[in-house]
Amino acid sequence: MFNEIRRNKAAFTIVEIMIVVAIIGLLAALAIPGFVKARKQSQGRRILNDARQMDAAIDQWSLEKGKKDGDTVTTSEAATYLKGQWKDTDLLGNSFTLSTVGSNQIKIATTTKSSLDGVGIDWGQF
Repeated sequence: MFNEIRRNKAAFTIVEIMIVVAIIGLLAALAIPGFVKARKQSQGRRILNDARQMDAAIDQWSLEKGKKDGDTVTTSEAATYLKGQWKDTDLLGNSFTLSTVGSNQIKIATTTKSSLDGVGIDWGQF
């Protein structure tokens, strides 16, 4: 009688469960590094985009105010040319470095660049 009851019950063996867990672990081990790299790329692109927007705002401000190369940048006035707020720090908490009007007006911190190294971000002039 017990044999009949056992034959009618469908159940997974411990070996089958262990194989499924191993497959899930393998898939997670393959996917997690990709997610981490994609997150870092996204952060780097956001920081680069913020720097570009602030650089463009400085350009517009300097053109309208008649500033020339070498003049100091006034962030409170240049901030009015941004859609969002002026950012003193990037997503990682490192400060943007402001220079004078002209080339290389704003710089991204080297600690930010080194922490996001190897994810395929071209920092360009920043």
